[in-house]
Amino acid sequence: MNLFLVLIIFVLLFILLDGIGRWQRLIDREQGERILAEVRRAEDRGTHRAIAQHPLIDTQRCIGCGSCVVACPEAGVLGLVDGIARVIHGARCIGHARCAEVCPVNAIVVGLGDVSSRTDLPLLDDTLQSTVPGIRIAGELGGMALIRIAVEQGTRAIAEIAAELRGRPAAKSDTFDVLIVGAGPAGFAATLQAKKEGLRVATIDRDDLGGTVRKYPRRKLTLTGPLVLPLHGPVDREEFLKEELIAFWEQLAAQHRLKITTGLELVSIEGALDDFTAKTTKGAIRARRILLCLGRRGTPRRLGVPGEDLEKVLYQLVDASTIRSERILIVGGGDSAVEAATALANQRGNLVTLSYRRDDFFRLKERNERRIREYIASGKVRSILGSAVERIDPESVLLRVTAKSGDHALTIENDAVYVFAGGEPPYGLLTRMGIRFGGSGGSETSVEPALVAGAPS
Repeated sequence: MNLFLVLIIFVLLFILLDGIGRWQRLIDREQGERILAEVRRAEDRGTHRAIAQHPLIDTQRCIGCGSCVVACPEAGVLGLVDGIARVIHGARCIGHARCAEVCPVNAIVVGLGDVSSRTDLPLLDDTLQSTVPGIRIAGELGGMALIRIAVEQGTRAIAEIAAELRGRPAAKSDTFDVLIVGAGPAGFAATLQAKKEGLRVATIDRDDLGGTVRKYPRRKLTLTGPLVLPLHGPVDREEFLKEELIAFWEQLAAQHRLKITTGLELVSIEGALDDFTAKTTKGAIRARRILLCLGRRGTPRRLGVPGEDLEKVLYQLVDASTIRSERILIVGGGDSAVEAATALANQRGNLVTLSYRRDDFFRLKERNERRIREYIASGKVRSILGSAVERIDPESVLLRVTAKSGDHALTIENDAVYVFAGGEPPYGLLTRMGIRFGGSGGSETSVEPALVAGAPS
């Protein structure tokens, strides 16, 4: 009798385990089909190609645990395909590097990869030095658009400069040890490190302390990740409202008596190692070393249409809550454009129209894409896809709409136009200095594993 019961239990367990196995295989197959469909969708839209930083996956090391997929705060960047992690929507990656941090086998590095053919990125060696000896680049201009990486690179660049100058005779009285151009995250951290190293430093910025961060919309949540600032140490928070982060930096600048000259724009750099002359809009500055901490956006890209010089045309939205009961046109289809459109649509009395030259949204963060589609579906935002501005008049805007049924002109009544068409990077300025970019005949690469998050030490 006992043997019979054992046999029955064994059979039941076999049936149960077989059923569970079949159910799991069915789930895995369905998940695999969904991931492959998403891969095809990403390839069709072009979002599989990363714009800048992205996960670099060692498929030989990857064990397919899925930790990276779960940890990524940007939906859809990573997925498991045939049991191996794969980049799905590379364009959505903004470099948090949490995937690299949680990978149990160090199979992921977040970086730029081989940039020898990237004509939009300057060639840098493993000390962040450009192809012009004595001129280094840190932060967004080098391709890594993340505050934490900018801080790390600004700090490291100055440490490299201090090591080069250590033991050498002091600079002449009219010459700085280092000129830092830009007071965003990289430039601010570099200035703190220069103070720590005892270097004679000049820091300039055409705007104000904070760089691109200061231009964020009011009360925008800013994810910094874990930061370690020179003269301060680890920062006890990983996210700030924009105003809180700027106030924190201003407090540190005052505490350490940093001298940052604002309203001063770099025009050109002449000379060579140990004897550079930087020409600015308010005179010349001599320095032994240069650290460029410029943003990639440069100056806002203009539309080049009649009426663009009207006062109602703006290129930045600072505080949506102050704008009410206006007929607003947003030009652009990137994250900045849709964030502005949804923020303005939430204010009382605003009528918001979004004009985008493509037939569909492209390379949006998943949460922004979901939100703008909800706003369009509910009528809170009117979208005119496949359209371009032809003329801006005081009380209206003329659009040229390209549709399958044929092109046509569309005039809409309007009080304000916000243009989010990207920026013009300072490539010309760098090229005139002699700095080379990828694809210009050089064989250097701009990122080594030690510079990026998640790299094995």
